Amino acid sequence: MKNLILKWNQVSLVKRILVGIIIGILLAVTIPDAAEWISIFGTLFVGALKAVAPVLVFFLVMHAISKHRSGHKTNIKSIIALYGISTFLAGFVAVLASFLFPVTLSLGAGAEDVTPPGGIVEVLKTLLINIVDNPINALLNGNYIGILTWAILLGIALRKAADSTKNTLANFSDAISQLVKWVIQFAPIGIMGLVFDAIVTNGLSALLDYGKLLLVLLGCMFFIALVVNPIIVFINIRKNPYPLVFKCLRESGITAFFTRSSAANIPVNMRLCENLGLDEDTYSVSIPLGATINMAGAAVTISVLTLAAVHTLGIDVDFGTALILSVLAAVSAAGASGVAGGSLLLIPLACSLFGISNDIAMQVVGVGFIIGVLQDSCETGLNSSSDALFTATAEYAKRRKEGKEVRISA
Repeated sequence: MKNLILKWNQVSLVKRILVGIIIGILLAVTIPDAAEWISIFGTLFVGALKAVAPVLVFFLVMHAISKHRSGHKTNIKSIIALYGISTFLAGFVAVLASFLFPVTLSLGAGAEDVTPPGGIVEVLKTLLINIVDNPINALLNGNYIGILTWAILLGIALRKAADSTKNTLANFSDAISQLVKWVIQFAPIGIMGLVFDAIVTNGLSALLDYGKLLLVLLGCMFFIALVVNPIIVFINIRKNPYPLVFKCLRESGITAFFTRSSAANIPVNMRLCENLGLDEDTYSVSIPLGATINMAGAAVTISVLTLAAVHTLGIDVDFGTALILSVLAAVSAAGASGVAGGSLLLIPLACSLFGISNDIAMQVVGVGFIIGVLQDSCETGLNSSSDALFTATAEYAKRRKEGKEVRISA
């Protein structure tokens, strides 16, 4: 048994995850009544990732800032710019696709027990409140804006601390990173449980009535992942971007697709950046920040569903007004980390731009919940994989400008 486990661990994680996916599908088809004990593996895996991620971010960022050497440049500004460009372009692509392939909805679905933000001011207010959140409360609730704020401030305060204090921080960071590696080793079993639960609980029949809407949504997301993002990467590194793009999609996107949680995928992205040989001072900040503000998938969801409501109601909208929607979608998505329900609950905010009542907008949110099994999975996969993609892009661009060789392994 020990030799079998050792041989299993020697197989690449991606291949093991694919085996887990296949087993999950087979079990869902053959023994769906066993959901109670198989699904628990997925619940435990996501729970473990969510539990370790806030502590990992807190200590890694604090340690990275405290040991930051004067004159050592990070790429945070470049990465934030890439996040912003990608999110805006995602909204623009979604608007363009909605005009080329207009979708109408059969409104009537409900969205119960959800409260959308009342406006962009409320979204920004929530963002500011999260920044000044109590650090213990931020850690308990996974408020990454608050965690980042406290970690950065404490890291700056500890820059002049004794070496023994910094060594203690380093030891804590290393220990938590090791815990993350242990948790990730269980990804194949966890994803098997998640796949099993998704198929048994939701099936695919509920999605058939929304085929065209899903095609537009997912088509936009795949276009961004496989066309727009590679173009952004190529402009920056002047090399074939696809080895890096596929590596990020394979090692980050697949896990994010099944966990449906950017927060849970932070440890996965940290490990990917480490494997890519990136600067820890940079990715320890950019990855949790990206999980909060890099929301290309959310911008697509907000734009497509809002314009679907517009087409359904027969509202005449010119392209210029719709373009404003892509800007609103990008800004709202980036500032909505503290809003329960994610991108779907920002749809009423976007609908208000076209004078659509909140009652109708909430019916659109209800449609979003119905197709959420695929929409949210693809959205999270796009968002999370591009966090690692743009972190690597910024560092490779910096190396290119310095005349250093840039090697991208597939």
